[in-house]
Amino acid sequence: MKQFGKVAVLAGGNSAEREVSLRSGAAVLQALCEQGVDAFLFDPAEQPLLELVSLNVNRAFIALHGRGGEDGQVQAVLEVLGIPYTGSGILACALTMDKSKTKALWHGMGLPTAAAATITASELSTVDCAALLARLGGKVMVKPAHEGSSIGMGMAHTADELAVALKEAARFDGDMLVETWLSGPEYTVAVLAGEALPAIKVQTPHAFYDYAAKYQDNTTQYICPAELSDEQEKQVRDLAVAAFKAVGCEGWGRVDMMMNSNGQLQLLELNTVPGMTAKSLVPMAAKQVGISFPALVLQILATTLDA
Repeated sequence: MKQFGKVAVLAGGNSAEREVSLRSGAAVLQALCEQGVDAFLFDPAEQPLLELVSLNVNRAFIALHGRGGEDGQVQAVLEVLGIPYTGSGILACALTMDKSKTKALWHGMGLPTAAAATITASELSTVDCAALLARLGGKVMVKPAHEGSSIGMGMAHTADELAVALKEAARFDGDMLVETWLSGPEYTVAVLAGEALPAIKVQTPHAFYDYAAKYQDNTTQYICPAELSDEQEKQVRDLAVAAFKAVGCEGWGRVDMMMNSNGQLQLLELNTVPGMTAKSLVPMAAKQVGISFPALVLQILATTLDA
C-alpha cells in the first residue's frame, strides 16, 4: 500500500473518551498493518503533534474521540503541518462537537430535532427547573454539550431530578443541553463518502443508551437490518445524509436519531470520529453491505488521497 506512505493512527488523547479511543486506534492499526500499510500508533497525550513532521508522516487516520481530537483542534494542527487526515475538516468538527449549536443549525435549516434548551454553568444556581421541565414536556434528557459516548448524561422527570442531572453534567462541561425526552426507537446511520450505510436499530434494557450500555454490558441489541420498511429505511438514510451535509461533514461519520411519540424522526447528534471498537456501529453497518472491517478502514483512509 505504497500510495498511502507512512500513516500515523492518532488515538488516546486527553479526553474523557481516552480508553475508547485507544481501543479504536488499536483495531484500526491492526487492520492497516494486516493490509500492508506502513502504520503506527501515535498518542497526542504522550508526544506533541509536531513530532509527526520529524517522523516523516504522510497522512493521519484520526481515531481520537471527544475533545482535543473530534473538535477541530487536531485537524487544525494537521492542516498547518500539511498532513492529510481522515474525516471532516476544522469547522465541521468544531460545530458538531457542540450538540447545542449543531441542533440550532439543523433546526434553522428545517431538519427535525427535538425541542431543547442550553444551560450554562453560571446559570445553575438560578435556573427554574420546574418551569424548564414544563416547557420541554415534563421529561427530559440532560447532556454535557461537548462530550460523547453518553458521558455525563441523565434523565429527569421532576424538578429535583433535573437539578441533580444538571449538576452531574456540569462536572464534564460548562454547557448542558436539556432536551425533550424521546421515547424511541433509536437509530444510528453511518455515512461513508457521502452515502448512507444501512440503519442500525439500538435497543437497550437501560433507561437510555448510556456509557455502560455502549461499552460494558452485553444486554444492548444492535439490529441491522433495522426492522424498517423500505420506505422508512430510505427516510432514515436520507435524513442522515442531509444532516451530515448540512454541517459540512466529509469523509465519514455517524448520525444518531430517535423517533418521538408520534413516530417522527428527530436528529440527536453527529459523530465525526465514530468508534471503531469491537462493539462499534459503523463496522456493523458496513458488514451488512459486504464491507469487512479491514476494507472499511482502508476505504476511510483512501478518502485522504484527494486531500
